[in-house]
Amino acid sequence: MNSTSSACDAVAQGNGHTTDFLHSRHPLGHNPAMMGIEVKICGLKTVETLDAAVHFGADYVGLVFFAKSPRNIALPDAAMLATRARGKSKIVGLVVDADNALLDAIMRQVMPDILQLHGEETPDRVHELKKRYGCGIIKAIKVETADDAQSALDYVDAANLILFDAKAPKGAVLPGGNGHVFDWRLLDGVKGRVPFMLSGGLTTGNVSAAIRATGALRVDVSSGVESAPGTKDVAMISSFIVAAKASTHVANMPNIR
Repeated sequence: MNSTSSACDAVAQGNGHTTDFLHSRHPLGHNPAMMGIEVKICGLKTVETLDAAVHFGADYVGLVFFAKSPRNIALPDAAMLATRARGKSKIVGLVVDADNALLDAIMRQVMPDILQLHGEETPDRVHELKKRYGCGIIKAIKVETADDAQSALDYVDAANLILFDAKAPKGAVLPGGNGHVFDWRLLDGVKGRVPFMLSGGLTTGNVSAAIRATGALRVDVSSGVESAPGTKDVAMISSFIVAAKASTHVANMPNIR
């Protein structure tokens, strides 16, 4: 048995969900149309903030594996946090154009439920990784124009879920997590055609408006719950989750494939 197969078997044995991804209509394991707004807290690095996210009801917790990010986490630390969250929140491993060696290590050591691809991964690459690891895939689409949003349609058959994020400013080091909001009206042509999660500059103050404007069933936050880049704040995590889950959406969006 090769190392990749061993890693996938370990994930399946460790959390009881991953093998379902290949056979379930909802391979990320949730049905927000029935459960209300789902929340992902991304870029967690400490026990305190991870425990707070889980305690206050985060549906997804994100661990970042991108060396240039202030939210980057070492594999042993990520594995420890994943163990604490497993079975309580879905564990998301965020990568940016990662090679198979890094992904194999993440799957073997951290055993995330879901991979979030936040780089320039093509639909073919997404298909490849979905087949290789047998896990849920979130593909980030960076939005500045309506054409950017339309590009999500290229991934409908490859990714389980699209994450719409603001396109990074020119010269920015990070592809996401920059605290920028994009014009939510740019999603009007696609939001009824793909299952999606909304990101990009969300905060406690604007998340309700964002949900009403887009009909999002799922929201993702990173910089919006930080006191400084890479430093999550427990009180901000709590208030964001409360605000998001108290919101209502205005449309019945497609569910996770």
